[in-house]
Amino acid sequence: MSASLASRLNQILPRLTSGTLLSSEGIGNEIACYIFDYPAEAELVVREHIAMLMARFESHHEERTVLHLDLLDVILAYLKQRGLFDKALKMEATKDAAAVLRALKGPLAAEKVRDFIAAEHRPADYDLVLLSGVGSVWPMLRAHSLLNCMHTVMNKTPLVMFYPGTFDGTTLRLFGQIATMASSPTNKPYYRAFILIPRGTEA
Repeated sequence: MSASLASRLNQILPRLTSGTLLSSEGIGNEIACYIFDYPAEAELVVREHIAMLMARFESHHEERTVLHLDLLDVILAYLKQRGLFDKALKMEATKDAAAVLRALKGPLAAEKVRDFIAAEHRPADYDLVLLSGVGSVWPMLRAHSLLNCMHTVMNKTPLVMFYPGTFDGTTLRLFGQIATMASSPTNKPYYRAFILIPRGTEA
């Protein structure tokens, strides 16, 4: 792990426990959505850090209610609830992964996943929500699609997405290479999101 990533990781807990972030101060009328981007090869390091964050919230900030959702766990639970998990496994065994992706495109629409999260986890009831597992669910679920509809079930609860790639405040690049595509040349993707810890903030 690079020194710069270590420094940015160490800034997350103070940022997440700040009254400014939790009260959505300083962002006007925008949705309280933040992205922490990191190199994809640091995935395991970031997972360990998220586990540490949750432990610290439990032991030192018990007044804050924090929900951590790993999107892979969310997708698996959702598919099992709808009776699609075993069907997808059988389809992959007899056909191929591309056929499975085509079959799941409708059921895994971002709005349906959002509704499942709302019903099962009630994110608006928490002080803070952390989302991880973005790389694990690609290309079944696209992070930008989920981001663009989650605000409808969050109320005023801040959302932080851990993103294995780069985010410059405008463009998401998964794994640092795959840029989010616009639906048309004149319709650029818009994200109601802010950078959690800017790059170049090393102590």
